[in-house]
Amino acid sequence: MSTQIAFVGCSHIHVQGFTNMVKQVQGITVKYAWDPEIERAQKWGAQVGAEVVTDLKVIAKDPDIKAVVITSKTVEHAELVKMFAKAGKDMFVEKPLGMSAEDAAKQAKQINKAGVLFSTGYFMRSFPMNLYAREAIQSGKLGKITRISLSNCHAGSLGGWFDTEWRWMTDPKESGCGAFGDLGTHILDILLWFMEDDKVKKVTGAVDSATGRYGKVDEYGQGLLKFKSGAVANIAAGWVSNADPYKMNISGTEGELFVEDGKLFIKTKDMDKPEQVTDLPDAMPHAFMIFIERIAGISELPMVTADEAALRNKVMEKIYEGAKENTWVKC
Repeated sequence: MSTQIAFVGCSHIHVQGFTNMVKQVQGITVKYAWDPEIERAQKWGAQVGAEVVTDLKVIAKDPDIKAVVITSKTVEHAELVKMFAKAGKDMFVEKPLGMSAEDAAKQAKQINKAGVLFSTGYFMRSFPMNLYAREAIQSGKLGKITRISLSNCHAGSLGGWFDTEWRWMTDPKESGCGAFGDLGTHILDILLWFMEDDKVKKVTGAVDSATGRYGKVDEYGQGLLKFKSGAVANIAAGWVSNADPYKMNISGTEGELFVEDGKLFIKTKDMDKPEQVTDLPDAMPHAFMIFIERIAGISELPMVTADEAALRNKVMEKIYEGAKENTWVKC
C-alpha cells in the first residue's frame, strides 16, 4: 500500500530537488500540494501528480496523509509545524527550523510532544568526507581537537539566483537570515555534529553585503566559536564566492585532516607527509531521501532531531548577535 504525503508550501529553492527525489521512491504518493500562492502549488504539484488544495485543514484532517514536507517560507514554519504536529503528521521541515532561537525551540517542543518523525535539510552529514571526519574526531584518531575551519560558499548573489522566484530568501523578515545564515547553517550543523560531545561556550562573527543586489541583507560572513574543551572553530559562508577551495581543516594534537582540490588528506604524528584518504565510507542518502525512506518503512538510518535543529538556530542567532554588537556572546 502506498504511503501518502503532502507538500505544504512550495516556496523553497530545494522544492524542485525534493519533488524529483520523491519520484525515485516506490510506495510514496504525493496526494496534496499547498502554497499561499496557488500558482506555485500548481506548478510544483504538477511535478508529482498532486491535488492542489487551498485549505490546509484538508491535509491535516486526512487520515491517509502520513507526512508533510514543509518547504514554505521560514516565516510560515511556526504555524505549519503547530498545525501538523497537532494532527500527528510526520514532518520534514526545511532549514532553518525557526525565524529565531525562541521560535525554533517552541517548534521543537511541539514536535517532540507529538512524537512524530522529524527531519530537516542538513544533507552534508551524508557526505563521505564528513562521515570520515566525524569518526576521526570521535574515535580520538586526531587527538585533542584544537582548531576547525569549515567553508560553504557559492556565487548566488553574483549570478542573480534569487532575482525572481526565490527572492524571499534574501529578505530576513521572511527567511530569518541572510547568506551567512542560509549557507552557514549547513556547516554549523556539521561542526556541532562533529563535536557533539562538546559544547559551544561563546561565539562571535562578522557579516556584510558586497553587491547590494538584494538590499542590505548580508551576502557573506564568518563565525568564530569557542568550545568548552578549548577548541576554536571558524565557519565561513556566503553568496559572493567564485570558488570555495578550502572546505575543511581539522587540527588535533595527534593529526590533521584537510581538503585540498576536492580530496581529503590526513597527516598524523607518525606520517612523514600528508596522505590522501582513499578508504572513505560510502555516501549516505540525502537527508530528505532518508526521511522519505523512513516514512515508507524501508530505512532505519538516523535523522536530524528537532532539538538539534533548534540548537543550530540558537547558535546562529548568537553569531549574528555577536556580529551586530561586535563582541563575544555566551551560548
